[in-house]
Amino acid sequence: MSNVHSEPNSLINASSPYLLQHAYNPVQWYEWGVEALEKAKAENKLILVSIGYSACHWCHVMERESFENFEVAEVMNKHFVCIKVDREERPDIDQIYMYAIQLMTGSGGWPLNCICLPDQRPIYGGTYFRKNDWVNILENVAALWSNEPEKAIQYAERLTSGIRDSEKIIPSVTKEDYTDEHLTEIIEPWKRHFDISFGGYNRAPKFPLPNNWVFLLRYGYLKDDESVFTAVCHTLEEMSRGGIYDQIGGGFARYSVDDKWHVPHFEKMLYDNAQLISLYAEAYQCTKFNSFKQTAVESINWVFNEMTSPEGLFYSALDADSEGIEGKFYVWDKTEFYDLLGDDAQLLGEYFNITEEGNWEEEQTNILRKILSDDDILSKHNIDAETLYTKVESAKAKLLNIRNQRIRPGLDDKCLTAWNGMMIKALADAATVLSHDLYYQKAAAAARFILVNLKTASGGLYRNCKNGKASITAFLDDYAFLIEALIALYEYDFDENWLNEAKSFTDYVLENFSDSESPMFFYTSATGESLIARKHEVMDNVIPASNSTMAQNLTKLGLLFDLEGYNNKAAEMLAAVQPKIKTYGSAYSNWAIQLLNEVNGINEIALTGVETDAIKLELSNYYIPNKITLGGTKSNLPLLKGKQSNETKVYICRNKVCQLPVNTVEEALAYLH
Repeated sequence: MSNVHSEPNSLINASSPYLLQHAYNPVQWYEWGVEALEKAKAENKLILVSIGYSACHWCHVMERESFENFEVAEVMNKHFVCIKVDREERPDIDQIYMYAIQLMTGSGGWPLNCICLPDQRPIYGGTYFRKNDWVNILENVAALWSNEPEKAIQYAERLTSGIRDSEKIIPSVTKEDYTDEHLTEIIEPWKRHFDISFGGYNRAPKFPLPNNWVFLLRYGYLKDDESVFTAVCHTLEEMSRGGIYDQIGGGFARYSVDDKWHVPHFEKMLYDNAQLISLYAEAYQCTKFNSFKQTAVESINWVFNEMTSPEGLFYSALDADSEGIEGKFYVWDKTEFYDLLGDDAQLLGEYFNITEEGNWEEEQTNILRKILSDDDILSKHNIDAETLYTKVESAKAKLLNIRNQRIRPGLDDKCLTAWNGMMIKALADAATVLSHDLYYQKAAAAARFILVNLKTASGGLYRNCKNGKASITAFLDDYAFLIEALIALYEYDFDENWLNEAKSFTDYVLENFSDSESPMFFYTSATGESLIARKHEVMDNVIPASNSTMAQNLTKLGLLFDLEGYNNKAAEMLAAVQPKIKTYGSAYSNWAIQLLNEVNGINEIALTGVETDAIKLELSNYYIPNKITLGGTKSNLPLLKGKQSNETKVYICRNKVCQLPVNTVEEALAYLH
């Protein structure tokens, strides 16, 4: 018996598209908040916290099987106060209960379902449950609370202390000088995991993990390590040729289920694509491979076409499913493909790996991907490259036009400050590398909107924006990624207002997120809602950790404003985490970038005079991964003080020592080598 309830529950007033999807479940869902938490205490009822996000396939499956079912809902409503959480809006809640589930079961994921005491302390949970298993668990845990509450309380105490003690980062007592050896001991074990055949790591499923490849690209380049550098280029090439990349619309799916980047889990996330745009732009600047540039440009176009709000902010995600079927929007059968492309169908069918039985055998359909080299196709069909690319572009336009008439995957149209920060930075990076001012204009417009509309009276931030409304206090990642974006905007246009905003938010973080017992920042503000634990986010995952990002921000702002306190704080953070990096490099890749900068030094490149724009443009042709750029004709920055003149000059400084000014980029580069 499964049906949609005619009366909505209290989620009908939520801002999150994910919560709104559950508004007509027969489960009496509440949002996380005072009403639900007080009700649990008043009625001495267990709390059921169910966490997911709008693009999560198995979240939808569990909803269809259990949460839309009246019999299941009856059990849930009778014994529990049921709370639905969008993990993207409330990562603070997700962090705590995810860690609880990992302690209980050894693994985690979404949907995440956690049963808690009326005081929010967890006692039982897991991820996806089949309907009958779910009902059994609910009845058993309810019986335990009713008959043996002291047993449940004991378990909650053990689990909660485990959550509070986890990830404690102790300050480092000794301060050591970092050397190449520290980097080598991270890299050598890391190399063993590279997949030489298909790029990425030798495992499935395969996640893009862009921050890993940013570090490895910079390391391979700066340390002249050919094996690492080749692994990066090969990975970027293979990802952009695979089914994980949308060959006609641009943008990457979240991961591939296989080891060949072939069959994606079709959801598309803003955070993945923002980081991948930055990565491909940087890789293009380094290698000048046109395919890297094309991937960045097509992905930006996808963001502009499908992920941009009327205010100029960027939406969160596109679902994997359309019409209840995963990937249906993106795939092609051979007949449809051939009918559409006519005379060129044979050639393009080979180009995109279209087969009669379908290259995705499970579903007997085709995911567009490239497995033949362009050279193979050119020689087989006896055509030149220009003809091939003209045909490919024409085919992409036709396919996209038809695809756009299909029923679209669901759009998660909330805008998150952290993820928008990443996208703003990506556009500023791409504007610099590709000298494309429109990208900068869009980035600056989004940043201005946040600074005007998502700033609190006390100088802090809100996390979310939907239909012009913000409701959630920002977390550390919101500050970290917005500060990083503001620095990137400054490096593009030399407008010091961006830096002043970045510094102001950094001071806000130092005041409201610091931990007196650790060099790391808490993930939640001291002024925010208090939960059963305040966590630090230290490990870099598919998104770099907010603490590693703040450490890099402090380093850059410390150099730009000559603030020793900032640099010392960043150094303390790195020193505390550095011993862990070698044990698991890919989970500390952003920290590894900080370490690489410590070993190699950061080049401070100051441009002065009336021709700074031309010099900056020329400089952007060169790959200098360990640099900050500053300049302009009027400035309050210490590094530029006393250097203003109409004559164009380039100053290169490192470790508080500046070289004599030069007049050309060529002369400046000589100092860098």
